[in-house]
Amino acid sequence: MTTAPRQRPLVGTALAALLSLAGAGCLAHHRGAMPGEPADAAWLDVEGVRVRYLDVGDGPAVVLLHGFASSIENWTAVIPALEGRHRVLAIDLKGFGWTDRPTGDYSPTAQAALVRAVMRARGIDQAAVVAHSWGSSVALAFALAYPDATSRLALYDAWVYEAQLPSMFQLARARGVGELLFSAFYSERAEERLAQAFFDPELVPEALVEDVERAMARPGTRAAALEAVRGMRFSEVEGRYRTITAPTLLLWGREDVVTPLSFGERLVRELPNARLVVYPRCGHFPMIEAVAASNRELLAFLGGAR
Repeated sequence: MTTAPRQRPLVGTALAALLSLAGAGCLAHHRGAMPGEPADAAWLDVEGVRVRYLDVGDGPAVVLLHGFASSIENWTAVIPALEGRHRVLAIDLKGFGWTDRPTGDYSPTAQAALVRAVMRARGIDQAAVVAHSWGSSVALAFALAYPDATSRLALYDAWVYEAQLPSMFQLARARGVGELLFSAFYSERAEERLAQAFFDPELVPEALVEDVERAMARPGTRAAALEAVRGMRFSEVEGRYRTITAPTLLLWGREDVVTPLSFGERLVRELPNARLVVYPRCGHFPMIEAVAASNRELLAFLGGAR
């Protein structure tokens, strides 16, 4: 007499299949030039990474750091307002924009070391660091590691707390599972995700959507994005934010659903020398949706006003 094999539950079978795929998954990194590079881009080789940067203007130095899955182009409406009074150094962080996507450490601390190396290569000893979203975690890591090089901080809708991480990012920490998730889902619906980050989806610049979609298609992008997510170990560092004494301006969209205002209210309490400015009818990109008001506030702050 034979017994029919016991059937595995459907959910268990699906999970086993996913884990099998995850174990086989591989995301490739990339070094060197990429198709379609802008002809007028400037490059530096620092710490084994080919970095795209922009260095314009004259005056006290300001370093601009973009957010996750973004690039220098995030600051298109900010740079012209700054360069008449400041030297502006904008950087495509490792893994994003046109900068290399090598293997290695993509944590905020590692990115901050790369920023410091670019500053040194450009002859800048100290700067105000202006950052957006995840770039704010790099800015805070920079202030912690190089306090003497940090004159001021200005953070737009900062992404700097463990509690801000979505479940997908938490799951992606597991080897194999992260590769599967980013292989399958990372590049989906870029336009829809950007629309959710704006109070008024009609204000999403078409150029921004196109920049994000093109960047996602570049070699090594998914691998680099996954390593950046794995580097978001904010629970290990967020307790030290209270030790940062640099004057800090927090600029926040009141209707931001990506980094809700409650996190700005938390951060302004924890940073000992910070002020929070909130923009109504504005989502995750005040430098776009509230460009005139936020540029005025930023210029006044960088000029010495509290």
